[in-house]
Amino acid sequence: MKPKIILLLLFVASLNFFSCTRNAITGRNQLSLVPESEMQQMAVTQYREFLDTSKVVPKTNANAEMVKRVGSRIASAITKYYQEKGITNDIANYKWEFNLVQDKQVNAWCMPGGKVVVYTGILPITQNEDALAIVLGHEITHAVAGHGRERMSQVMVAQGLQIAGNVALSKNTQTVNIFNNVFGPAAQVGVLLPNSRNQELEADHYGLIFAAIAGYNPQEAISFWTRMANLSKGGAPPVFLSDHPSDADRIQKLKQLMPEALSYYKPSK
Repeated sequence: MKPKIILLLLFVASLNFFSCTRNAITGRNQLSLVPESEMQQMAVTQYREFLDTSKVVPKTNANAEMVKRVGSRIASAITKYYQEKGITNDIANYKWEFNLVQDKQVNAWCMPGGKVVVYTGILPITQNEDALAIVLGHEITHAVAGHGRERMSQVMVAQGLQIAGNVALSKNTQTVNIFNNVFGPAAQVGVLLPNSRNQELEADHYGLIFAAIAGYNPQEAISFWTRMANLSKGGAPPVFLSDHPSDADRIQKLKQLMPEALSYYKPSK
């Protein structure tokens, strides 16, 4: 093996050792080179730019109200779950926003700090609030579980990008470009680096729990993903599925996770 390759491997190994943090919810070690505060700062900027250039559905619209209602209940469920675990500091700076955007894409996403967008194209597939809660629980889990920060850190390592500790990442063109490609507004999900199977499983797992705590039936996940599977047959999958496990694998795993999720479920009045 060439000396340069050995040095690169040692460098990456040292980063993984010194820059890993243990996620308070999942218990999994994650590469974390980017402070959460910086991620949230960049998210606010990119979220505003996205909304300014998109067809945001008025908040008085019934579907927009539904998105905000379901999202707010999921956010409250997460707060409750974190309070019970004694780790509310992890989401203390979240300033939740939920917007419905007129777009035929079958997609939804959540940026760091709780900046959420749902595209109108996914509503004919969700069909009801319970299924929408499954989608939002999944996407919000990606944010609160630090998956975006983890992916961004991995890309920075892959590109050999080094940032001085006192330099704001939002002022660095390379890191802003990586951020834009990791999160939803700038490109299709997973263009630069897809979510890993671990991340997808975590999003499914805790997304079910958060939806259940919010009073939504987690069993709706099976019906929703079955509809998504039927939608993707015979053609390219929707953006929402572009970096996700196969439908059959996901549905099987969801069935295995269902008893735990149902233990949190109390139907809303």
